[in-house]
Amino acid sequence: MKFIQPTCHTWLACLAALGFASAALAQEQAAASVTAAPAPARMQLSEDGTLVIDKRSKVAWARCVEGTHWNGKTCEGLPLLFDRAEAMATAAARSKAEGVAWRLPRANELRHLVNKRAVPAGVDLALFPAAPGTWHWSSSTRVHTGSINTYNYGSVMHGSGGGTSSHLGSFRNGWAVDMSSGEASGDVAKSSRLPVRLVRPYQ
Repeated sequence: MKFIQPTCHTWLACLAALGFASAALAQEQAAASVTAAPAPARMQLSEDGTLVIDKRSKVAWARCVEGTHWNGKTCEGLPLLFDRAEAMATAAARSKAEGVAWRLPRANELRHLVNKRAVPAGVDLALFPAAPGTWHWSSSTRVHTGSINTYNYGSVMHGSGGGTSSHLGSFRNGWAVDMSSGEASGDVAKSSRLPVRLVRPYQ
């Protein structure tokens, strides 16, 4: 069989067809990428990097625990440890100094920060770098011990999430949360010295 050499016009037509096909493929890929784009993350960083903002719950978390500070890359310094009275006083003092309503978080608010599906479980270290994976003080005096619907933000803000309410058994004990597991306990002696992560309203 005799091979027929394509003419210049034939090559140009082929190249044009190939160009149109490539453009169509690029448009399809662009459309697919728009469709597959993930929804905005619930937790977002403030512009200066010092806060983790939860727009759904309308609160802003201190990115660093008390005693440490954001240096532009991580939380620098050593976490301070407080008994429960000192923890409450620290929140009040920071509120007065900065003119912002900082407070000790409720137990279920702290529990919401723990990703139990992660291996190992814990807080997101990209949002909360150098976070101590230990017990943290909460302001709760009672906590609903049933399963918590993490999307029921009204319940989270009121320190509840279903189940039977457990009252504080003794004025000597307070509620704290293990940030490595999300476990909450009301049997922590108020004299125990624990880290503190504060939270404030966000509009």
